[in-house]
Amino acid sequence: MAVCARLCGVGPSRGCRRRQHRRGPAEAASADSEPDTDPEEERIEAGAAPGPSAPRCSLLELPPELLVEIFASLPGTDLPSLAQVCTKFRRILHTDTIWRRRCREEYGVCENLRKLEITGVSCRDVYAKLLHRYRHILGLWQPDIGPYGGLLNVVVDGLFIIGWMYLPPHDPHVDDPMRFKPLFRIHLMERKSATVECMYGHKGPHHGHIQIVKKDEFSTKCNQTDHHRMSGGRQEEFRTWLREEWGRTLEDIFHEHMQELILMKFIYTSQYDNCLTYRRIYLPPSHPDDLIKPGLFKGTYGSHGLEIVMLSFHGRRARGTKITGDPNIPAGQQTVEVDLRHRIQLPEAENLRNFNELSRVVLEVREQQEGEQEDGQDPASPTGEPPAKGAAAGPAEGTAEGHQEPEGSSGAAAQQPTEPGQPFVLPVGVSSRNEDYPRTCRMCFYGTGLIAGHGFTSPERTPGVFILFDDDRFGFIWLELKSFSLYSRVKAAFQNADAPSPQAFDEMLKNIQSLTS
Repeated sequence: MAVCARLCGVGPSRGCRRRQHRRGPAEAASADSEPDTDPEEERIEAGAAPGPSAPRCSLLELPPELLVEIFASLPGTDLPSLAQVCTKFRRILHTDTIWRRRCREEYGVCENLRKLEITGVSCRDVYAKLLHRYRHILGLWQPDIGPYGGLLNVVVDGLFIIGWMYLPPHDPHVDDPMRFKPLFRIHLMERKSATVECMYGHKGPHHGHIQIVKKDEFSTKCNQTDHHRMSGGRQEEFRTWLREEWGRTLEDIFHEHMQELILMKFIYTSQYDNCLTYRRIYLPPSHPDDLIKPGLFKGTYGSHGLEIVMLSFHGRRARGTKITGDPNIPAGQQTVEVDLRHRIQLPEAENLRNFNELSRVVLEVREQQEGEQEDGQDPASPTGEPPAKGAAAGPAEGTAEGHQEPEGSSGAAAQQPTEPGQPFVLPVGVSSRNEDYPRTCRMCFYGTGLIAGHGFTSPERTPGVFILFDDDRFGFIWLELKSFSLYSRVKAAFQNADAPSPQAFDEMLKNIQSLTS
């Protein structure tokens, strides 16, 4: 703003500031009350030859249409300060063209904003009272719904800000696209202020409230919960919820334990239909040496159905963190952890169906890893730090000889398949919710899966096999449970979801895990 003030002739020049530095406080104060000395006059007084006079340049002398173009290219957050410079700037900043461009470039509003003139709402109102005011809630969030969690994406959609709850596809169709439904919306229909509406239920939008609790946390409240109720009572509400959540009726579900889990989830989550708190989550940062691109995946979890998992890479480990969860392993916990330095060579095709043979191979790798830990040579420490210089780096590429990688190699980057694909089939006795899994895989690694009793009691990490099928799918065999989970990438595009730094992402993971520990 100092630059604008100097150009407009309403503030001190750069030369004036330099002279103030050379003078004492009293002289500087006196100089502030005196007109600026022309640099050309100083040259003449010093005995120097007069130079060519430079024409003065002032923004105030520019035509209004050019000022509109200049101001429209500035960030919207700078414009209120610019309006304080002078009356002319303040008047020009009421031009809707400026704010229409800021809405489009900063928030992607591509609607024809000219139609707002019919309602008496200006583009400046849209920017200041809607987009800028609620900019802090844009992005990805995890609702606090006990062990179940969730995934909320708040976006600018036309002239609305909408909170979309993302839901996995119906079990067990893990490759189907995500489903989503609106939970709330914010819009500006009059000049006074933005209107918040709850979208829960089947009776249309109704009055709601949003409160930004603190940084990276906000809450929503419904002021008309009668709109959530159905005329047929709780039974009709349950049947409707079951069709939306599972795509079936209770009569279609023959497994008694699964029926209990479904009913339990309905009772628990329906308590949160009037007030919810959300905490910000970030997408994992990506590095060139990652095994595959990190991100969100849909995974099968037995009777619990499909859940959303975030795959991230931490040095020589990969971690799968639950974004949605269940009463056994709640949202926020690390469901799987993969040691990228211990590759597993699957048995030959004729022995691949033998569960005992696969178990033997995995347990041998676990004993090798535990031996390295006892020797202080854990190459895949939970911190993701590389081993100390000179320490054993662990087996590379799954070779029987356990050759070490060259010092300074990244670990994950070295894990490249030597063949385009190897046959894969689940061992006899291993259950899977989805039999339509890939029949070839790129590579396999040793990993551990988190299991626990109901209520997250007695949690423990048990050995398993991480199977990389392709860039968008992986699987995990839980040896102790004799169960297989298939994961498929969420291919939705999310805005405002990148972590400001790797440290911020790691801190976010710790925070969501601590809430359910």
